[in-house]
Amino acid sequence: MKKDTDYQLLITTCPNSEVANKLAHTLVKNQLAACVNIIPQIQSVYEWEGKVTSDAEILLLIKTRRERYAAIEETLLQQHPYDVPELIVLPIETGLPSYLAWLDNVVSQ
Repeated sequence: MKKDTDYQLLITTCPNSEVANKLAHTLVKNQLAACVNIIPQIQSVYEWEGKVTSDAEILLLIKTRRERYAAIEETLLQQHPYDVPELIVLPIETGLPSYLAWLDNVVSQ
């Protein structure tokens, strides 16, 4: 098994459940992510084009390996409807060894 810092949690938001489900299924089906949690009904407040905006969104938590980031970014840019989709990476500093072994097993290189 790899060291824990080889794993990442990626965060993105989607405008609706259709986009969220399609993106989540694509990432898991293509072995880019081991698991994607879909968290419905968040409210995002942000500045866009000089105005403060508030929108209902869906949050995705994407569990993967560091080396899959570029492919996930490419997939997100191709499939996401936002001009500038959110994609933030948090390193996984530590985790249950059996969970990380499962993640390794599921995510292809």
